[in-house]
Amino acid sequence: MKSFTPDYHNIIQAARNIRPNRLPLYDHNIDEPFVSKVLGRDLAKFLAAGTADSIGQYFKAYCGFCYEMGYDAISFEFCIGSVMPGSGSLGGHKPGEIQNRKDFDNYPWESIEDLYFKKSSVYFEMLRGNLPEGMKAVGGVGNGIFECVQDVVGYENLCLIAYDDPELYRLLFETVGKINSRIWKRFLDQFADMYAVCRFGDDLGFKSSTLLSAADIRTHIIPQYKNIVDIIHSYDKPFVLHSCGCIFDVMDDIIEIVGIDAKHSNEDAIARFDVWTEKYGGRIGNFGGIDMDVLCRNTEEEIQSYTFNVLEKTSQCGGVAYGSGNSIPYYVPVKGYMAMNKAIREFRGEKI
Repeated sequence: MKSFTPDYHNIIQAARNIRPNRLPLYDHNIDEPFVSKVLGRDLAKFLAAGTADSIGQYFKAYCGFCYEMGYDAISFEFCIGSVMPGSGSLGGHKPGEIQNRKDFDNYPWESIEDLYFKKSSVYFEMLRGNLPEGMKAVGGVGNGIFECVQDVVGYENLCLIAYDDPELYRLLFETVGKINSRIWKRFLDQFADMYAVCRFGDDLGFKSSTLLSAADIRTHIIPQYKNIVDIIHSYDKPFVLHSCGCIFDVMDDIIEIVGIDAKHSNEDAIARFDVWTEKYGGRIGNFGGIDMDVLCRNTEEEIQSYTFNVLEKTSQCGGVAYGSGNSIPYYVPVKGYMAMNKAIREFRGEKI
């Protein structure tokens, strides 16, 4: 059995669809309340204080957690939606700030880029200062095009705009795309050195289909994705798309036109992880694997058995990285997470 020494090159290899030297652990997001439960410390107070020193203390604890859990990279992104004036329709169910063309014309689009870096830079700097030796980060600028549009428009209102004002519908995606591209370019100019793999999350689907028509995604979202991924690739960084839901109807476009290097998010109710690796393992890396419902509902023994089964079926499928098929929110039982983590690390021959 081998002891663990982090090496961020493993996550880069997996993202580039190369079988890595050691199968990496990957979780899209591990919520602060969950990390606090594991560590038995209230990390929320550090983020609430909001000073550079307190944020640094948070990242020291969070990076230490990731090191102890066997990750090669620290998952962290700062979301654009959090700084968009009047946002909150996506996660907070607020009425959309933009309801019509007049609202669009009056919206302070040009302020978003500077607001983003005014609020985010201290987090990236404090993360940089606390990365353990051998580790880099994965993530970067959070929220994709669809999520940012929804956050200031609202999903239902967006669907109405698509019918009532197709030109405004087009402008929303185009405008958000341009802003997000500028933010990504500036982010990489400042922080590319500390990121092994870049990523944003943009949930395009639900259990049975995409949330917008495949034609609309191809017309309005795919070109904006491509612009961002081209920028990321120009810095020699691989890109992982996190997108929940049944998005098989647009996966070929996302792979061939956008040029993603890897994809994350899966749930067994849509398709088991081995379906994803069988369909796309020859073209892109695949991240995730362990259904979050299993982590929440099953016993430790069942989770370990399930995890070993996933690993045995898929670990030879090119670039793979393992963890929750979604994320680790606060309500995931610690014992369930630990059972998954232990199984993955034992499978890769690690002394825990």
